[in-house]
Amino acid sequence: MATTTVHSFVCFVVFFSMVVVPSSSGQLHHDFCNNIPNSSGQLTPYYYRFSCPNVFITVRRIVEQAIKCEPRMGASLLRLHFHDCWVNGCDGSDLLIDIGNFIGEQSAIPNKNSLRGFDVVAQIKAELNSVCRCGNVVSCADILAIAARDSINILGGPWYQVLVGRLDSLTASFADVNSNLPSPFSNFTKLIANFQSHGFGLKDLVVLSGAHTIGLARCGTFRSRIYNDNDINSNFADGLKTVCPANASLGGNNTAPLDATTNVFDTVYYRELTQQMGLLHSDQELYSGGNQTSADLVTKYSKNRAAFWKDFVVSIIKMGNLPPASGNGQVRCNCSIVNNPSPPNNHGKTTSCPSPPPSFFNPGTNPTHCPSLPTSSPNLGSP
Repeated sequence: MATTTVHSFVCFVVFFSMVVVPSSSGQLHHDFCNNIPNSSGQLTPYYYRFSCPNVFITVRRIVEQAIKCEPRMGASLLRLHFHDCWVNGCDGSDLLIDIGNFIGEQSAIPNKNSLRGFDVVAQIKAELNSVCRCGNVVSCADILAIAARDSINILGGPWYQVLVGRLDSLTASFADVNSNLPSPFSNFTKLIANFQSHGFGLKDLVVLSGAHTIGLARCGTFRSRIYNDNDINSNFADGLKTVCPANASLGGNNTAPLDATTNVFDTVYYRELTQQMGLLHSDQELYSGGNQTSADLVTKYSKNRAAFWKDFVVSIIKMGNLPPASGNGQVRCNCSIVNNPSPPNNHGKTTSCPSPPPSFFNPGTNPTHCPSLPTSSPNLGSP
């Protein structure tokens, strides 16, 4: 989308945000909802200002509820966003399930039995399709970007403005997952090469790795480190051996926290790297891998939360801007499957979605022991 187009659209929605639009489908409402500008161009924070003004409030409320039920969910939603963007751009491709002859990204080695949070995304999508003025207008890729930001903020990290207007992919690539996502066993040379191949630099590598300040990792991803690496605190390694036995056939799915404050978005991750207590080999390489600039950044962030937050926000917004490999896209009715048939007009959008078959739609769980949370004001990220 050209800059002038974005400017015109923003001015248009700002004007109409001051107009009372009837809840019934009047002609103005019909015309606007069927002529929403193409969302495959430049992103803007105002894309849904008219078509779905409650999008950010709705996503945050559901993410808050999910994290209250299971604090680990924040890390899972952030990881979904990274695994989406790092494989052929931010297009919701990692949400597509295997169906018929189609093999998506979820069964690739880095994602299999590892990506989580699909039920939360499905719950968000279903509610947005119901509450948005224009029905099915919020893309699944945008949901991931917003949910990642909210997860970071709810767990104590910075708040930042999310740019929206992405389209959802029509396909996914099993092979590209394996070739694009960095491995937990990578050395520094491979890590920086991976980031550079996506147009990112050393600072991006170090600061985006700081997302590992929240979440867990499975034994299979750190077994080799605790039994074979030399740059590891011996007491730290011994403690991990109780949950991750040397026998590769045992305990592969046991988990350990990526840092000591696994549900708080803080700088403990970096401090532990300086103490040779990084859980993953790839994490410890940022400090011990032989690159002094990287090690200096780790030290800086371990002591300066404000610097970490500032640089992290810049890099994650940059990541969220990674364009899809294909210019074709749609707004899926159900994040787990492509619309069939794909709407031929209206920029790949359909504002009216049929109820999906139960086997293709997981509305998520809402345990009775998890009461609804009041909507809270966002932490604006002042260190």
